[in-house]
Amino acid sequence: MSLTPATQQGRATKERIVRGAAALIAERGAAATSLDDVLAATGASKSQLYHYFEDKHGLVEAVVDHQCAAVLGLQAHALASVSSWEDLERWAGMMVAIVEDHGARGGCPIGTLAAALSDTDERLRTSLAEAFRAWSDAIRGALMRLQANGLIAGRADIESLTTFTLSAIQGGLLLAKTSRDAGQLRIALDGAILQLRANAAGRP
Repeated sequence: MSLTPATQQGRATKERIVRGAAALIAERGAAATSLDDVLAATGASKSQLYHYFEDKHGLVEAVVDHQCAAVLGLQAHALASVSSWEDLERWAGMMVAIVEDHGARGGCPIGTLAAALSDTDERLRTSLAEAFRAWSDAIRGALMRLQANGLIAGRADIESLTTFTLSAIQGGLLLAKTSRDAGQLRIALDGAILQLRANAAGRP
């Protein structure tokens, strides 16, 4: 649990703590990130930290919410503009460019947290599962627009294609992270788009 600050200054302080904790957890993992580490990185005091968060678990919950909101906000906006194959290619290019800009480090914030927390905290697992469902909804919406525009066949299994696409994203991001090569994500997304095009309207 975390407290919602009543003042703008309080909200800024809480945001600074959450962002700092998110960066440390992305680099080291939740288990290896202590509250003292967060205090040192953010310049916050113990009284401030414990005012906004009951304990480390409350801070990790806030980090999960923050990371999910950041990723889903970007993905929902980008995928909402997809209504053609060219749009889909632009979305894929954006994904690869983001990974390149980060030196192929960090991977997927949601995927990294899910791998670390899903087997140890049921409440956080549920939150992360909901985030993946929201991401799936955004992908599904894009594919349904392609289908409505006659680019994907009406007989195509949109649910399976949605899962395949999200799996390609997650696998590509993991490979890019471990190899420090954004090209691995490019290959995974190219494979996903090839699979989508194999379901194009008019193909046997």
